[in-house]
Amino acid sequence: MRNSLLSVPLVRIVSGGQTGADRGGLEAAIALGIEHGGWCPRGRRAEDGRIPDRYRLRETESADYAQRTERNVLDSDGTVLFTRGAPTGGSALTAALARRHAKPLLHVDLASTDERTAACALRAWLADRGIATLNVAGSRESGCPGISDAVRRIVTAAVAAP
Repeated sequence: MRNSLLSVPLVRIVSGGQTGADRGGLEAAIALGIEHGGWCPRGRRAEDGRIPDRYRLRETESADYAQRTERNVLDSDGTVLFTRGAPTGGSALTAALARRHAKPLLHVDLASTDERTAACALRAWLADRGIATLNVAGSRESGCPGISDAVRRIVTAAVAAP
């Protein structure tokens, strides 16, 4: 069911629950009052320990990050990938999986884009692609301090009605 407080067709946000961009997306969903979920590694594994239970994530059979990354790409209508600079590591894998599965991908490089511009670009992309389930992925907090809060602000601004 579409939330009347939203300006785009988005009804669900998924992520893998890692620190950084993933959690920023989940926090935006919670703040917006929309459904959230996704796949996380067995044991709810993240770089800071166990992913908090407040995030409604399902565990994959494997503790490997790659399995949950692919599941979230497949279970969404499109992926927004937040980084500062070129995607590396898990972010590069996310981009490759989106391309392999012919899923829409928007890369937001926060090293070259301010938050307002990023929110406007995300809003337009969501509307243009008719994204109902959005996978939010990107850099970890340890490698990109402050990205969780930035992603929360950007996604909230992009999705909330003006």
